Amino acid sequence: MASSQFTPGEKMSPTVLIYSSATCPYCERAKMLFKKKNISYTEIRIDLDPEKRIEMQNKAHRQTVPQIFINDHHIGGCDDLYALNAAGQLDKFFE
Repeated sequence: MASSQFTPGEKMSPTVLIYSSATCPYCERAKMLFKKKNISYTEIRIDLDPEKRIEMQNKAHRQTVPQIFINDHHIGGCDDLYALNAAGQLDKFFE
């Protein structure tokens, strides 16, 4: 069984999760911001997996994509992400 090593005092990188679909321009825009900031993310395509769509709806209480989470904290959609960034709050998740 694989295990990850954690040293006390070591900062863990935040986990970014994006629920998206193939034909969503807002999904692409959100991913572009993370790429520009050199922030890695995990993308879950809900158009390929109906169970993941249900998972997203249960977690976000929203129907639209993208839905973005950082460390299981629901950020919202693309506009919410860009507003958080414009307010200087996005980078605080990664300090």
